Amino acid sequence: MLLLYYEILFGLSVLFALVYAYMWHKHFDVNITMLFVLIPISLMAYIALAKAQTIEEAILANKFIYIAGCFTIAFVTLTILELCHLRVPRYVRAIMISFTVLLYLPVLSIGRNGLFYKSAEIATRNGVTMLVEKEYGIMHTFLYIWIFTLFFFCLVSLIYSLIKKNDVSHKIIYLLFLPVVIAMVAFFIGRQITDSIEMMPAAFVFAEFFYLLIVYRLGIYNVDDSGLDSLLEKGGVGFASFDFKLRYLGCNETAEDCLPVLRKLHVDKPIEKEAALADNVVKWIHAFQAKEAGRKVEIEEDGHDGDDLHFHHFNEDKTKNYHVEVNYLYDGRKRRGYQLFMTDDTADMEYLEFQKKFNLVLRDKVDQKTERIREMNDHLILSMANMVESRDPFTGGHIKRTSEGVRLLIEQMKEDPNCELEESFCERVIKAAPMHDLGKIAVRDAVLMKPGRYEPEEYEEMKGHSAHGAKIVQGILDGTDDEQFKKIAINVAHYHHERWDGKGYPEKLEGENIPIEARIMAIADVYDALVSKRVYKEKMPPEKANAIILEGMGTQFDPGLQKYYEAARPKLEAYYASQDAQTKEDAEKT
Repeated sequence: MLLLYYEILFGLSVLFALVYAYMWHKHFDVNITMLFVLIPISLMAYIALAKAQTIEEAILANKFIYIAGCFTIAFVTLTILELCHLRVPRYVRAIMISFTVLLYLPVLSIGRNGLFYKSAEIATRNGVTMLVEKEYGIMHTFLYIWIFTLFFFCLVSLIYSLIKKNDVSHKIIYLLFLPVVIAMVAFFIGRQITDSIEMMPAAFVFAEFFYLLIVYRLGIYNVDDSGLDSLLEKGGVGFASFDFKLRYLGCNETAEDCLPVLRKLHVDKPIEKEAALADNVVKWIHAFQAKEAGRKVEIEEDGHDGDDLHFHHFNEDKTKNYHVEVNYLYDGRKRRGYQLFMTDDTADMEYLEFQKKFNLVLRDKVDQKTERIREMNDHLILSMANMVESRDPFTGGHIKRTSEGVRLLIEQMKEDPNCELEESFCERVIKAAPMHDLGKIAVRDAVLMKPGRYEPEEYEEMKGHSAHGAKIVQGILDGTDDEQFKKIAINVAHYHHERWDGKGYPEKLEGENIPIEARIMAIADVYDALVSKRVYKEKMPPEKANAIILEGMGTQFDPGLQKYYEAARPKLEAYYASQDAQTKEDAEKT
């Protein structure tokens, strides 16, 4: 039952992480993202510990469990500081994370010295493996003191924000408060209640649920967006946001200059109950609701509807005339409320300049975000490929080596003026190379990890990995805006075992019916298999492998690629020699 408990919690944590990924918005703090990454890892480690057969396996799983224990509270602290608008210098944040890393490092020494655990044993209770009779070292005490300090700091920050901060929603504070308290109880008191059930996994999943509620609100509470803050605050445009129930969400300083009552208005307060706003903002929004969405809604100072909306704001020494535009407040493509834009009619030129600057900054910001997302996707794809490869104990490093082989072949093709491959195509082929064996995740362990040659039926099952890989790649890249990369990656996974003579698999394509990217991948894949050690053979000398590759030109491989392979051969052999040297050096060190 305990194992089922951990598995259910792990499933929920992954589900919540997927929901978060679906809800992700550029307003979301990176520390929240780290929480949704760490918690599923921690839950997976709890399952690994429960299934551990030896003390070594149990200790390794425990080290991963401590990753969440150490770093989750650190990222929770940073999230609270960000969402409560408590400004802390960057170097303080860096010190906090660095100190957490230093306190986690002794965890890695468990089983080697007594810094963290002096001793520990494993025992089976309620059908799961547990670490028992643990004798703690001095660093364990320091780590617990640090975690307690962070918990206490979180509570103090939340209480202070609840009392002093008008620019933070109380709903957000309450949602932040509950998981912190529950995590403290589970972490410091859970073991006193029971030593047979770990309460922290449930606390982690509980925290994920509440952070989903938090991020749902973030899109409308976030008035400004990071790099645009200074431009918007100093510009000539004021803006204020309200939800569909006419509750105040926030504004910038220019809007406060236009409507001073906004300075004292608390987030979430209904504006219909504010007399100072009933005759202006409330009327403007009601008028907007009555008109066609997207048109300017204007009311003259005397209260009559007009084609343009203006109101007068009186200072001690002069009168300013503001133009007001009402529109929907968008969170992505979803309408979440109303937004007012207020501009000084006497500064039309400055306003146009502001728009130009705003668009430039926004475009730059979108480009940066897009590049960051692409980098994250690339790392995710590579991590998935490495995860699949880790299931096969006989092909370690295959992904890295074949990717380098593809890159070297592509480089030679690009140097040929008669080869009409576009630069973008070449880049995408290299990027897709690590995905070629993703389909092996669908192959049974008994076949994938078999220490010997396959029986005919086992070989047929293994051959199915290319078709499975194409489907997996299709699912991963479904919805991407880079259709060319999607097509290339699917072709690489699907057809890299096809042969030029039509005797390959899975479709028995022949000749130029095989996509060029798959033909390139095939050479790099077979070359690596030849010069690398397998359970059923020793690695071949480069000369013999070269002879086999050349012999296969026109039968197994595209003969048109022969000249590129021969040109790349010296670099290929040099690369594999360096890999062998590195492997030997690493072995000597260990």
